[in-house]
Amino acid sequence: MRVFKFGGASVKDANSVRNVLSVLQKVGHNETLVVVSAMGKTTNALEVVIEQYRNKDTKLSNTISELRTNHKAILTDLFESNPHSIFDTIDAIFDDLSLLLQRNKSPKYDYIYDQVVSYGEIISTTILSAYFEFKDVANQWVDARNLIKTDSTYRDAKVDWTETQEAINTLIDKKTLTITQGFIGADTNNFTTTLGREGSDYSAGIFAYCLNAESVSIWKDVPGVLNGDPRVFENTKLLNQISYEEAIELAFYGASVIHPKTLQPLQQKEIPLYVKSFINPEGKGTAVSKGQTLEPFIPCFIVKKNQVLISLSSLDFSFIVEENISEVFSLFHKYQIKVDLIQNSAISFSVCVDNKFGHLKELITELKAKFKVSFEENVSLYTIRHFDTEAAEQLEKNKEILLKQLGTETYQIVVKQ
Repeated sequence: MRVFKFGGASVKDANSVRNVLSVLQKVGHNETLVVVSAMGKTTNALEVVIEQYRNKDTKLSNTISELRTNHKAILTDLFESNPHSIFDTIDAIFDDLSLLLQRNKSPKYDYIYDQVVSYGEIISTTILSAYFEFKDVANQWVDARNLIKTDSTYRDAKVDWTETQEAINTLIDKKTLTITQGFIGADTNNFTTTLGREGSDYSAGIFAYCLNAESVSIWKDVPGVLNGDPRVFENTKLLNQISYEEAIELAFYGASVIHPKTLQPLQQKEIPLYVKSFINPEGKGTAVSKGQTLEPFIPCFIVKKNQVLISLSSLDFSFIVEENISEVFSLFHKYQIKVDLIQNSAISFSVCVDNKFGHLKELITELKAKFKVSFEENVSLYTIRHFDTEAAEQLEKNKEILLKQLGTETYQIVVKQ
């Protein structure tokens, strides 16, 4: 089997859905499993729904109604205004969302988040599957929550590989075209979980591993993996080949094209991953596989925005030692704070972190009980893999640098945004 993944940009409207079918018709769709994200900015809209629900905002019903209207407009375009059961099906899914919010008793944000945002993927794949059938392309729609089994770490669930392997091999018909959701799974109580933001790539990796797929293709609006985000960096170039190890390094430092957890299951079975363009599906794209580190071998630029720079020092000017650092990292784990850069001296310790779960305030409060703490929010972390002097000097231009760190292969700076 082959595994394809289409992200939100590739199914953002009716023409995009038509294009997905066109891509599959060009490259073939037998013995293929297609992983699909929510349409366009639907996940963002559902995050607004969650906030309004928690704040008892009177605009909540209007927000859900607007989201329903947007999806209905796509249906009307796709199905040429013909009466079709998909209209009632999507209405029923939105009704179910409203009912979920009415019946929910849990105050826990992460739990509510997973139950609500998962509707985006359920809706997009239901529409895609119905449209393919409408165009005489037979397919099997499968609920990923019956396939990907996880623990109950909501918003960042850990996969139970044994249960997942068994479910996938039991429920997937390997001879047909299967459509399923990225990003979502379910715990032992059958409550919906998610694999982390942008986790649809990871879903593709999970399916590929469990199916012993011949390849994974991630379809995007770029020609492949570039050596920098073209929205941020000038004169970016296409990377033809990246080794698994290098791709994992790039993902770790924040390259947005490939999810950090996606490559690990693929590397174990040496399943190649291709990043290709849904605009030009017959283009070569980028191969991530066993082999050359990078081709061409050039500096790669990465930026992570909206980071937090935290600096700690001991209250009595004593050394920052292993015991202190261990205590600090246990707090990072407790508050789900991801550390992206570390720099320490005898009496100070600085970290650049990602506060995506919003627990910074609680972390700082605990740290202040043991350390002298200063922190700056809204900083950017720039990384250059395989840097040279010219690349570093170019990056530093017109930036207020708060911290700099150089290694053999990697150069990083933290700057004010």
